[in-house]
Amino acid sequence: MTGGQAVTTRLRLAGVLSVMALVFSACSSGATSTPAASVAPSVAPSVAPSAAASPEPSAAAASPAAAPVTIEWWHISKDDPGKTLFANIAAAYTAAHPNVKINITVLENEAFKTKLATQMQSGNPPDLFQSWGGGTMAAQADAGMLKDITADIASWKDTVNAGALSIYAYNDKQYGVPWDMGMIGFWYNKALFAKAGIAAPPTTWADYLADVSKLKASGVAPLAIAGKDMWPSMHLWTYLLVRIGGADALKQMIQSKNWNTSACTQAGDAVLKLNALNPYQDGYKSASYDNEAAAVGNGKAAMELMGQWAPGVQVADSTSKKGLGSDLGWFPFPAVTGGAGAPTDGVGGGNGIAVGKNAPPEAIDFLKFFSSVTNASSLNSSTPPTALSPVIGTESTVTDPNLQLVLKGRNQATFIQLYLDQATSPAMGTAINEATVALFLGQSTPQKVCQAITDAAAAQ
Repeated sequence: MTGGQAVTTRLRLAGVLSVMALVFSACSSGATSTPAASVAPSVAPSVAPSAAASPEPSAAAASPAAAPVTIEWWHISKDDPGKTLFANIAAAYTAAHPNVKINITVLENEAFKTKLATQMQSGNPPDLFQSWGGGTMAAQADAGMLKDITADIASWKDTVNAGALSIYAYNDKQYGVPWDMGMIGFWYNKALFAKAGIAAPPTTWADYLADVSKLKASGVAPLAIAGKDMWPSMHLWTYLLVRIGGADALKQMIQSKNWNTSACTQAGDAVLKLNALNPYQDGYKSASYDNEAAAVGNGKAAMELMGQWAPGVQVADSTSKKGLGSDLGWFPFPAVTGGAGAPTDGVGGGNGIAVGKNAPPEAIDFLKFFSSVTNASSLNSSTPPTALSPVIGTESTVTDPNLQLVLKGRNQATFIQLYLDQATSPAMGTAINEATVALFLGQSTPQKVCQAITDAAAAQ
């Protein structure tokens, strides 16, 4: 596909900290971590050798006599093809720079957050690590745990979409680089929709609720959510808030710290109407994100609201390890009739790599190599796709039909709210997740949700 730049220049990425945002919910799955291991040139059987990084190094290969350097890299792409692609890119770099060793630690999302927090408290962050930018990254920068790489990437920063790159900047300093940028939407099972008599995805919230009822009547769980992990349902509430109140209302709530608004309570009311249809899979209250993805990948639930990484996680968590294949489809969050938000407004974000305070120059050079068109394109074109890259010149390598729809939605948006639990501080993000999931679990009211978030904001 030939499209506009990944995240168009007209896109406004809004959030807290006066217009900055991102998330600690995004991708990855599973419940285990992989101990640190040096990269090896070997390629897993599931990924063709051609998927490895191209030998185009970002800088001249180091002399064999150069001093040895070790880079510690933590990421959360624990499933293939992403896991192997990342290892291949690192192996290609170390082959061209024999004095460099890259130790890769692969962690599940929640385990990563816990381990990284402990590492930060010890004052010894990894050289390179998964980041969603936003409030969490800003807190890390304020604590002196990140390296200012503004000057280091000056010569190649224009190869990455400016809007996406800005998510990893704070106080006019660059602390990381994105490798994935997309928009959350509904991933659905086409076969289950057809079985329920649904000819096309809904375009309005009223139609969506009607389709939920049809799916329920057909004997399938309409929507999978992860009550244990909290953040997946938070995205649904955020979308309703954006659709009902609009971008300006949401930004006002964030900036004023007052969430006791009509838009906030109306979003909660909409969730209660959804709850009344009993749409969720069995066991949803204690479900992890992996359980949610498995419910969709195994055909037990018809939909999930998730980011661009969803297909890969569904494949990894499905019993067959194949997911839904051609039965998987995607549609944007429906419009709310009478709402102030534009139907093209979105909730989204992606993945990036932040740079720890003690990272050697070689770590930043590897980041440049990682961000090359060839390597970024390999992430776009893997099966299933590993990323929706913001590297300029890679758009045509997005060949997956569903990701083409995500790319189209992202490029049509004039406003994208980055995930609220990362747009804000870590404490505020936790409060938002806890308050909103309680609504889906039947343990709160719209008014209590808005008050709880207001109280958390006041405590910042």
